[in-house]
Amino acid sequence: MKIAVVGVGYVGLVVGTGLAENGHFVTCVDRDEERIQALLAGRLPIYEPGLEELMKRNIEEERLGFTTDFDKAVENSLLVFICVGTPSLDDGHADVSEVMACAEQVAQAMRGYHIIVLKSTCPVGMADKVRERVASLTTQPFDVVVNPEFLKEGAAVDDFMRPDRVLIGCDDVRVQEIMKELYAPFMRTGKPILCMSIRSAEMTKYAVNVTLAARISLINELANICEAYGADIGEVREGLMADSRIGSTYLFPGLGFGGSCLPKDVVACATFARDKGIPCDMLDAVSAVNDRQIQLFIERIFRHFGGSVKGRRFAIWGLSFKPRTDDIRHAPALRVLDALLEGGASAAVYDPVANRKVAAIYGDRIQVGAKSYAVLEGADGLVIATEWREFHNPDFARIASLMREKVIFDGRNLYNPKVLAGLGFRYYSIGRA
Repeated sequence: MKIAVVGVGYVGLVVGTGLAENGHFVTCVDRDEERIQALLAGRLPIYEPGLEELMKRNIEEERLGFTTDFDKAVENSLLVFICVGTPSLDDGHADVSEVMACAEQVAQAMRGYHIIVLKSTCPVGMADKVRERVASLTTQPFDVVVNPEFLKEGAAVDDFMRPDRVLIGCDDVRVQEIMKELYAPFMRTGKPILCMSIRSAEMTKYAVNVTLAARISLINELANICEAYGADIGEVREGLMADSRIGSTYLFPGLGFGGSCLPKDVVACATFARDKGIPCDMLDAVSAVNDRQIQLFIERIFRHFGGSVKGRRFAIWGLSFKPRTDDIRHAPALRVLDALLEGGASAAVYDPVANRKVAAIYGDRIQVGAKSYAVLEGADGLVIATEWREFHNPDFARIASLMREKVIFDGRNLYNPKVLAGLGFRYYSIGRA
């Protein structure tokens, strides 16, 4: 099939490359000329494991192309995937202006029948608005499909190539069959392709994200209770995981959730619930607990130093909102960093892939280290904010020799408290006595 993908961010690049890898001819289109030129040269604007190799191979095989020519990309394609962002507005609603702008461009570029596929996360009812707007701009036939993405940053390629499920929200059986044909090669292990109404598909995306966010907030509340009563959240978590009704995913206590999806989607879901007069106490609580969890961690750091960090120096390991990505949107690490800087402290930071993005934001307000141990020199405390694998088994003797004070604030529970105590460290973790 010939396919156009609108937007070359995390979702668009993975979707476009994944479809090309499966033999389709894909043109990715974006208005950012500089980004398109970088992609044509084989340079990724994001870090996503495994994506660069796939992208280069499909460019060489002439199955994957990049352009700023919107009309040409759409005109030559049957399927047009809209993969642009829907960030939060100040009032909590999702900003769907980019989605609507793309839909208008599609309408103006159409020269025949097209299937418009909404990958972007949009509020329930958005597909109907897109259909109405496109119909007002063209007499060409078209259909609208909602096909939510469930990609985890850091594992997005594998998630796309071997999905747990594919959701297709569509009103027309014939269009459903085209979408099933598109995804059938990815589902050879027997995972389901779920066909449902358009509005159910839109809602399912939000339902999944708020449920995952709720599990994170719940485990963090349980961790705080454990700590207060001398229990160990690690042991409690084992008891939870052993229950087949609960399972193990998204039950890691820590600094809470960040990134481009969960924070905004929880808020957006609560907002459009309130628009219909529906109480959403649980959704509000999920966001409130997540926000408080980071604040509690910050307060713990200040409390250790008698309420003030002025003049102190901190090393921070991990800046991205999760490992295996350079995405720092809503990253808990940046909340911690901001609080330390506002308190008069200095900071040296290190992340395996996000250093450049953080340096672009903070400039000379912080020191960005090229290596993890380099940022420890003279530090009064080490903050672990992201659970990159290289942080799991460090040389504690080397850490102790570099730091001014042997204090570790572990926001991801990477280490054994008894081992750290035996090595002479003051060690603060989450949910453990």
